[in-house]
Amino acid sequence: MDGLTAAEQREFESRMQKKQMKEFMGMFSHLVSHCFDACVDDFTTKSLIQRETGCVSRCVKKFMAGSERISQRFQEGQAQMMAQPPPGR
Repeated sequence: MDGLTAAEQREFESRMQKKQMKEFMGMFSHLVSHCFDACVDDFTTKSLIQRETGCVSRCVKKFMAGSERISQRFQEGQAQMMAQPPPGR
């Protein structure tokens, strides 16, 4: 980013923020869809019943823990790649 003008840097940052928001919204949408499908099956009331509430809570916690673990493993992999010398040297 050193070779970019201030306007180009702002444009780059704006695009990155939009991309991150799109990815977040996609992940959130997947989470909601998955947990709803897995947990909600009683449509006789307006509210979630206690069993469904507990299921959704566990589903979200499990999803978030899995996402965090995947992120950690990705960061570990990136650190290992950065620590290795480039090929051919």
